[in-house]
Amino acid sequence: MSTIPDQTREARNRIIESANRLGVQLNEQELERWMKSITESTGDSDITVDQETGVFGHKVTMLDFDPQEVARFRAIGKIVEFEDIPGVVETALSISGSAAQSKIQTYPGDCDYFERVNIIAPTRAEAGEILARLIREKALNTISGPNYQLIDVKFGAYPQDVIHAERTRRTGSPITWTIEEITSGQIPVTDLQGNPLVINWDAVAQDPNWSWCKLEWIIADTIRGQLSNASNVVDVTWEAPDGTITALDGYLDGYFQEVYLDAESAPIFAKLIKQASTDVMDDYVSRLEKEVQKCVKGKYPNYGKAAKRMYNIFRLNGRYEEAAFLRELFDEPAALLYQVHALMGTVQQASDKGGVFDIDSILNQTDELIMAVIKVLEGEEELEIVRYLLRLNRILSRQEPGTPLGSDVDAAKAEVMKIVNNFFYEKMTALPTIKAYIDGV
Repeated sequence: MSTIPDQTREARNRIIESANRLGVQLNEQELERWMKSITESTGDSDITVDQETGVFGHKVTMLDFDPQEVARFRAIGKIVEFEDIPGVVETALSISGSAAQSKIQTYPGDCDYFERVNIIAPTRAEAGEILARLIREKALNTISGPNYQLIDVKFGAYPQDVIHAERTRRTGSPITWTIEEITSGQIPVTDLQGNPLVINWDAVAQDPNWSWCKLEWIIADTIRGQLSNASNVVDVTWEAPDGTITALDGYLDGYFQEVYLDAESAPIFAKLIKQASTDVMDDYVSRLEKEVQKCVKGKYPNYGKAAKRMYNIFRLNGRYEEAAFLRELFDEPAALLYQVHALMGTVQQASDKGGVFDIDSILNQTDELIMAVIKVLEGEEELEIVRYLLRLNRILSRQEPGTPLGSDVDAAKAEVMKIVNNFFYEKMTALPTIKAYIDGV
């Protein structure tokens, strides 16, 4: 007999009824386990440690993490992580996004990491110098290897409106550096009047408009046997001699969607989150709500991404019924297409970087994409996407290394995203409370 409270049992029954009505497959035992755990998730600390593996994170986040994935994430983490420098640089590496929700995200898109990097230095300027050197050395040392290729690095923000790569870049927007630009340490641009300017790598970290930092690679995931995008978003802080800690981008990120991979980094994590605002959860939810707004009201709607953001919002603000319903959508066969969309972009990037990944591994990936689509779809939708993927496979097998794939991949991705959007939109808006939330965004 179930031991969950009556209120929780009633909510569970409503979710089961809604899922049955909407044709959503449901694991009732897992649903009951999660709802019971999250309603009982109380205690003196927000942080939970998995004693067997040593990973730790927010107690709500840890309910969705599968410890069996630890070895894989630690292996990939060796590529993306920054090393500690005793007395100068302290780090704490975590997984985030769908990677941290491996119990429910059966079909994750990318392999996302988040790393806290605390720089101990006498002045803000010296911390900036250390940061600039740290990021550049990491990028140059991981341009390519037996199973990975660096794609680009987002580092700093444009100090003024400029033209870069024939596009207008606005003041404060993140700078994306190519491998060639990282190597040279500068980016040639022009101002809006056409006058030549140069953005120097070392100067970026000293700019008061300093923006976020993200490094992105393609990796050959040997455990899953597929190509994947792996990224590391770096949250950088400066620790002054008096112990004061300052976030270089002006905001110390919350810790509500991160699973940290090394128990030895717990003291660094604890020291940093003590500096977080007392409103850190409210700030985090507010930021997610803005992202949801972009996903559903923007030029290119993405209801799959909106569903993931809303799940995180609902599970933190106590709307467990809506969170539990969304949780089940991520395990639906149609959600596999979300991964297909991401992997097509990965195949495109891997092919464009010709020479790093052998053509057989790329072709094997496209074969898997075709099988995934056949598994999920039927009728005209299946035929249309498989037609694009077969054409992609044919182009790959004939192309010269480094030749861009062009419109065929873009067309296939657009078709897949349309189906993903329709699936998530129809299922989410069929639940009145979620529809009301989306309408009110």
